[in-house]
Amino acid sequence: MPHLTIDYSARLAGAFDVCALVKQLHPLVVEESGSSGVCKTLVRPVETYVGDVPSAQTAFVHVDVGLMPGRSEERKARLSESVLALLGRHVPLDDGAEEQAVLTVEVRDLAASYRLSPSVR
Repeated sequence: MPHLTIDYSARLAGAFDVCALVKQLHPLVVEESGSSGVCKTLVRPVETYVGDVPSAQTAFVHVDVGLMPGRSEERKARLSESVLALLGRHVPLDDGAEEQAVLTVEVRDLAASYRLSPSVR
């Protein structure tokens, strides 16, 4: 049941294969988080991003992983590192790349108000 959101700079469109990333991300998150069920992923290209220097737009990819509460901080940190490593294999980072990006990951607990309607399988 993990909920994943991938926000990325729209100008990175074509620089990495989002579908390939998601196909590898789902089993990684389920296995390393100890979750059951199916990942639900929302992918959103973002047109506007302002970082530390407003005149410069740094490309970015951010993955948010929402899990039901109960996992240790250590387990969430390991999952975060694994997702970051996977991002690094999919998104260009080296100096030879046409577009570089800052990669970030957050693994968090879903709020106590979270509810799930029965799904169709």
